[in-house]
Parts: sequence; C-alpha cells; structure tokens
Amino acid sequence: MWAGNAWRAALFGVPRGRRAQSALAQLRGILEGELEGIRGAGTWKSERVITSRQGPHIRVDGVSGGILNFCANNYLGLSSHPKVIQAGLQALEEFGAGLSSVRFICGTQSIHKNLEAKIAHFHQREDAILYPSCFDANAGLFEALLTPEDAVLSDELNHASIIDGIRLCKAHKYRYRHLDMADLEAKLQEAQKHRLRLVATDGAFSMDGDIAPLQEICHLASRYGALVFVDECHATGFLGPTGRWDHVAPEAWGGASEGGYTTGPGPLVSLLRQRARPYLFSNSLPPAVVGCASKALDLLMESNTIVQSMAAKTQRFRSKMEAAGFTISGASHPICPVMLGDARLASRMADDMLKRGIFVIGFSYPVVPKGKARIRVQISAVHSEEDIDRCVEAFVEVGQLHGALP
Repeated sequence: MWAGNAWRAALFGVPRGRRAQSALAQLRGILEGELEGIRGAGTWKSERVITSRQGPHIRVDGVSGGILNFCANNYLGLSSHPKVIQAGLQALEEFGAGLSSVRFICGTQSIHKNLEAKIAHFHQREDAILYPSCFDANAGLFEALLTPEDAVLSDELNHASIIDGIRLCKAHKYRYRHLDMADLEAKLQEAQKHRLRLVATDGAFSMDGDIAPLQEICHLASRYGALVFVDECHATGFLGPTGRWDHVAPEAWGGASEGGYTTGPGPLVSLLRQRARPYLFSNSLPPAVVGCASKALDLLMESNTIVQSMAAKTQRFRSKMEAAGFTISGASHPICPVMLGDARLASRMADDMLKRGIFVIGFSYPVVPKGKARIRVQISAVHSEEDIDRCVEAFVEVGQLHGALP
C-alpha cells in the first residue's frame, strides 16, 4: 500500500504531504478572503458569552454589572421558570441524560409520546412529531410530503429553515410577494395544474415583526383547494387570546412547527415518522428538554395571564420608541425591529447599548436584505415597565450619539 502511494506521489512530482499542505494553504487563503470581506462590509457577527441563566436580567462575560436582555426568543419568560426547571430535573433523574438512539430504534420514551399528544391537544390537531430543532422540522416536512407533481407557494420573506426545506423537495416552487394576498391568489391560480398545492408561511416573521393574515390565506387556500403550513416559532403561546392563533378558521389545516415539532393531520405525521430524514437520522430529544417543554405547555394551558401581559408591554415599547423618532417595523408583535438601514450603524449602536447595560444585537445582510439593517428588540413577559423604559432611554441616548436621531 505504501509503495503504491509513493509511486503516485512520484508520478505527480510532488510529495503527498506537500500536496495536502498546498491544498490546505489554498483553502485558508480563500477563507481568509471571505472573512475579510465580511469584516469590511460591517456584517461580522460576534458571539457574546452569557455567564448566567437566560432571562430579562443576565450577566455577560467581560461586562461588569447586570445586563438587561432584550434580544432573546424568551417571549413567554419561561426559559428559567422554577417549575420548568424542576420538571427538567425530574425528567433527567427519572429518564436519564439522553437516549443514544434515534426514535425508531430505541429512542422513544413515554415522555416523548406524552409531549407529542399534549402538543396536538394544545393546537387542536390530530397528532404531532418531535424534532431536535425547528430547522429540522422544516427540513423534514417538504421533502417527505411533496413530489414533482405538487407545488409549494412560499412567502418571499419566510425563515431560512422554510426556504432550505423547500429547496430539498422536488415540487414546483412559487414565491409570492410578502403578505401580498393578490399575488398569492395569482400564484394559486397558476398552480392549479399541480396535484397538491401547499402554501407555506411564517405566522410571525422573525426579522420584521409583522404577522401573516392567516384568515385570508386560509380563505384563499380553501377557494383554490390548497393546504396551509404555518411556522409558529414566533407565535405559539402568545398570539391570539389563548396563544393558539385563535383567529384562524378551525376547519383549516395549518401544520405548525415551532422549535422542534410539527403538528397536523394524523396521516401526515405518520408519513413524517417514516420519511422525514431529520427525524429518522437524529437522536431523540433529551428527556430534560422534553420535561421542560411539557411543563411550559402546562403553564400556558392553565392561564392566559402571560398572553394578556405581552400586548401591553409591547405597546409600551413601540409607542415610546416611535414618539422618540425611531421607525419600528411590524405591528403589535413583541418583535420590534428598530430600522436603521446601515449595517455598521446597527452594529455600533448595539455595542454602545451594551455599554449602557442593554443587550441587543444588530442584524444585517445576509440575515436581512442589504440596506435594511436593524436592531431587533424582543419583549418578554418577564420584562418590567421599568426595564422597558430603561431600554428606550438608552436607545434615545445612543441614537442621538450616532446621528440616528436629531
């Protein structure tokens, strides 16, 4: 074997080790060029290190004192809820740290089945299936469900996980203008020649804070014989009077995937268990995660207090920021994008907000379109009015410092 390798190296005139080093050096040069381009464009994303639990008040490595966190997906404030943590500890003690297996081999425990049943009940659907992440849920759906005979119609601003999931399938692909129901109807008319038609949309759009008109979407889908898929990552638990999209017609199907599950008709879920690659080839969710999620759903179903508190706090932040002169995208959603336009401005303002004890992040291309950089603020049920007012005051000070405000 060695003789063969030596012969090949001699044939090409370069020792094998040197060729490998040369290829690695070439790759390194290409990567450094790409990274320098990101830095030069002002779109470099650094990772701040949190040294405490997730919550409205956190500690950040290298920053003295407590920090107010306004950029977590912790809308419901349950990430560090005592009952949620206790449920996770109990599941860890009773069911162990992990399954070391995919679901269909030896990776299904009673708590997984119980959580799936609870999710389906919460959403008033027939069944549910768990995934390690929402990205996996969306990666698994479209390829398993749709064939070259079918069509999928996607909002142009859908989340990357929906876009990538659609790319994996062989269905005909239509993209309609963001929230434009006339364009969706035109695309549905064009897609009538296909076997199945599936409209895919975010329920709430994570970068813009706007909400899909689901009643209108479901009405159009019914008129043109289409199915509807809704990604509820930024909606479940707090949109609608009970946090369950109560304004959607109950007879409409809305397959919802949120942070690790898809729920919908029983046959669909059964098909996903047989064909969804992220489900078939990923180890099961750890018991502690399942226990925490189950308790969080219990808390949501016990009371709508969290839902009621979100609207008032969101309105407080939005109204005060707009009164100060900022442009806030979206409407009535706890995602409150502070629109700035310039990537460097968004990054520098976010850094200066941290110096004032406010943790927010600037978003720029490729996460959002070029020229639409922003700082995304996310309101949590566990923020106090004082927290919100302090955040607004810091924004005003930093905005004036950088010329974003007069």
